[in-house]
Amino acid sequence: MKPFLLREAVAACGGRYVGPEAALDERVTFVTSDSRTAAPGALFVAFVGERVDGHRFMADCLKKGAVACVSEREPGAGETPCIVVDSSLRAIGAIAAWHRQRFDIPVIGITGSVGKTTTKEMIAAVLSQKFDTHRTEKNFNNELGVPWTLLRLDDQNEVSVVEMGINRFGEMRRLTNIVHPGVAVFTVIGEAHLEFLGDRPGVLRAKGEIVEGMPKDGLLVLNGDDDLLVDFDPGQRRVTYGRGDKNDVRAVDVASDGEDGLSFTLRHPGGAFDVTVPGYGIHLVYAALAAAAVGLALGLTEDQIARGLRAYRTVGDRARVIHAGDITIVSDCYNANPNSVRAAVDSLAGLPGRKVCLLGDMLELGAETEALHRDVGAYAVRGGAALVAGCGPLGCQIALGALEAGGEALRYETREALIDALPDIIRPGDTVLVKASHSMGFERVVEALQVR
Repeated sequence: MKPFLLREAVAACGGRYVGPEAALDERVTFVTSDSRTAAPGALFVAFVGERVDGHRFMADCLKKGAVACVSEREPGAGETPCIVVDSSLRAIGAIAAWHRQRFDIPVIGITGSVGKTTTKEMIAAVLSQKFDTHRTEKNFNNELGVPWTLLRLDDQNEVSVVEMGINRFGEMRRLTNIVHPGVAVFTVIGEAHLEFLGDRPGVLRAKGEIVEGMPKDGLLVLNGDDDLLVDFDPGQRRVTYGRGDKNDVRAVDVASDGEDGLSFTLRHPGGAFDVTVPGYGIHLVYAALAAAAVGLALGLTEDQIARGLRAYRTVGDRARVIHAGDITIVSDCYNANPNSVRAAVDSLAGLPGRKVCLLGDMLELGAETEALHRDVGAYAVRGGAALVAGCGPLGCQIALGALEAGGEALRYETREALIDALPDIIRPGDTVLVKASHSMGFERVVEALQVR
């Protein structure tokens, strides 16, 4: 992180400083909310969490050499220097927004219902071929994760790639006024967080708030195969990507080699070149196209873009192919909504063996929850699944949809019941997709498959 003075942090967040005047000229070299990492140079931010109140550790952090603390309550004995604020979350966002403005570099914001982390990693892999590239770690993309991301910016960084995730109206407005991206990449407008956003047009309105923090001459990089994004035109410059003929950056002659990756010819207004992506899943075509579109906009050559796409590596438990004895597992347990489940089913076609889909509840889908669960069960059957197992309170709807589509389906009330049944329903040679919302804990299903 590029250091700053404590007095600059006080001014940035508008807090009330309590402590010795001399400490205001101390340098902050990193910001943390984990008291275990407190050390000389730290600015410790105290949050009230579900299980732990960070305010309890303020004195200890200062004893370890922290420059100061950010607190939502008045400091006690041994708890100064301190910046007293109404909200630690808003304070850290304000400090991050000020810190971001210290850097005159391209900042790329990424939003959408699915594929944000994959697209972020693909863009970073491409831009790293020319620039020192700063990016969001893992999927730290919310109102706390985005400030942490920006506070890591340092003088050597030449470009920043920031993932921006929301599930309610107004959240993106707050994020974009911290990030101020010059480029905004939209992946897909899908059926996610409908409980709060209502419908897909509502999803677009919420995510479209990103333009409020962009310059008028900013660039929108849009999935032109998405029926809502293709007409999204709030006034900034637009570049579309996709597989359709009308896109500015498009893929033709797509060939999937299953878990070994995929290849295609990438066409753009200035020419065409061949690319390969070393990852599993046909959805990677879109992430690669978005990355290429950003790379072209920032002046990378075709060779640099192709080299960056070859350098991409999957992050976390997203479409991870595991060979476990006589079966193949596609572990995609990080999260799930109807769009991501359909994409996972589509990608199964490139793998051998009988296809089995172990699908769990998809959360925050609102009034259409049951219908959307039936739809994914039916989609799995139409996509070639020989067996669909629905698990969780909504598992019956997944199974019902599969049965209505003419497939074989089973329903399990709990994850433990599904795990107990695995020896009976999984056969040698099967390819097994495991996917559900993260709170379902389907990592346990993957573990059980590996030792069945």
